[in-house]
Amino acid sequence: MSNLLDLLIAGLATGAIYAIVAVGFTLLWQTSQTINFAQGEFVMLPAFLMLAAMHAGAPFWLAILIGMLLSMLLLGLGFKMLLVDPMLRHGVLPLAIATMALAIGLKEAVKQFFSAEASPFPSIVPSGDISILGRQVALQSVGVLALAIAAVVGLTALLNRTSIGHQMQATAQNPVVARIIGIPVERMILLTFLINAFLVALASLLITPIYLAKFSSGEVLGQAAFIAAIVGGFNQVRGAIAGGLLIGVVDNLAAAYVSTQYRAAVPMVLLILIILLRPQGLLGRAEERTV
Repeated sequence: MSNLLDLLIAGLATGAIYAIVAVGFTLLWQTSQTINFAQGEFVMLPAFLMLAAMHAGAPFWLAILIGMLLSMLLLGLGFKMLLVDPMLRHGVLPLAIATMALAIGLKEAVKQFFSAEASPFPSIVPSGDISILGRQVALQSVGVLALAIAAVVGLTALLNRTSIGHQMQATAQNPVVARIIGIPVERMILLTFLINAFLVALASLLITPIYLAKFSSGEVLGQAAFIAAIVGGFNQVRGAIAGGLLIGVVDNLAAAYVSTQYRAAVPMVLLILIILLRPQGLLGRAEERTV
């Protein structure tokens, strides 16, 4: 029972990080019809930016701030202005291919200029155990889960309880009508890219201490988050959250009770079943917008 509780909490912690990254997928698709296949590398890169800042002499807290700001500049503003805007006018498919090329470029750049070896990364959550229901559970898992939930709750509050959030939702639902009623659509789309950059930087900060800073880590993270977004519902933030938590738990339980060799196959099987039985995802809605 103790082992199951550990697995569930660790799975929820990992799943919450997947959810954060999956929400970014969903937001970009809703507002700009952008599918970013470099999303996993976007999670990988901020950790190396923070490590570079620490190697330059910055304390950890300042390195976090520098990494967050650089991520929003490069992976938010730069990504939109230099890649998405020029490519999107040619259609969704060329943009998708361009993001695949970007993923390869980021991975090779980190390998070349930082390190090809895995590097340890400090955790913002202290090590040790905490007692839950009379059982000892890793404090890092609980802390990561709490921080990820706080981020998701904050984002949900922004979208549902603020004027900016309502304008972002209106832009996502119908940009033409949003322009007619005076909503600054381009500004809302840019804000979405900045939010996505912040989310991937936060995910990098939370997950890198667990899996180390590796140039190849983006492949697994991007795949898991993409599956989570599809399983939960690619056009619903709540679906991305539910899909991320589900994939995290299923992945952990599969590793423990099925096989570590085939753990990656279990989420893929779940993905295939969802596509066959409910293509719009568990909490998604049928897409009405013409692509």
